Amino acid sequence: MDIKLKDLNIKKIKELYQDKKYTATIDVGLFILLIFSFHFLYLAWQSLDFSPISGLIDKLFISASEMLFNQSCWVLEHIFNVDFVTHQHAIGVINTNDTYSFVNVAPECTSLKQWLHWLFLMLLFPGPWKHKLWYIPLGLVVIEWINVVRVVGITLCMIPFPAHFDFFHDYFFKTLFYLFIFIMWLIWVEVFLHNKEKIKK
Repeated sequence: MDIKLKDLNIKKIKELYQDKKYTATIDVGLFILLIFSFHFLYLAWQSLDFSPISGLIDKLFISASEMLFNQSCWVLEHIFNVDFVTHQHAIGVINTNDTYSFVNVAPECTSLKQWLHWLFLMLLFPGPWKHKLWYIPLGLVVIEWINVVRVVGITLCMIPFPAHFDFFHDYFFKTLFYLFIFIMWLIWVEVFLHNKEKIKK
């Protein structure tokens, strides 16, 4: 009896999902559910000091922050031709007050959480695995370079707006980060998930 009821519920969900009136709502609902689920799972794992692989995670944070620092310095030097100084993992630029503003590229600045966010979202979200095999790694690369844009952007904003670090760090560029994750997910849904279904029909 329970098995039949379960099968019936799955059948109803599939029927609703195939109805164009509900497909977008279900997609967005699942996206929000997965995003928030991972956020709280990550916070819980963080409170446990990333046990049982805390040593590995610490090494990943350190390696990722070094990579992010080097990439950001390269972009500032070779693309924006900005004069800057460095001290350990901090990048300093002269601001409009003729003093230095420093942006510290700490391990917490890395894309590790966003990489895991993307993996969690895309591994659990429906879609063809033959495309997931290349789209997920591509998303990880895009997320890393969005983070480079974030660090470079904050550094450049410190030149004219040295007193507004918190706004650019906590609001503007963090929103941009998740906006790009949403756009990549939207491309997945429209191009690889539902476009495939349209071709079949």
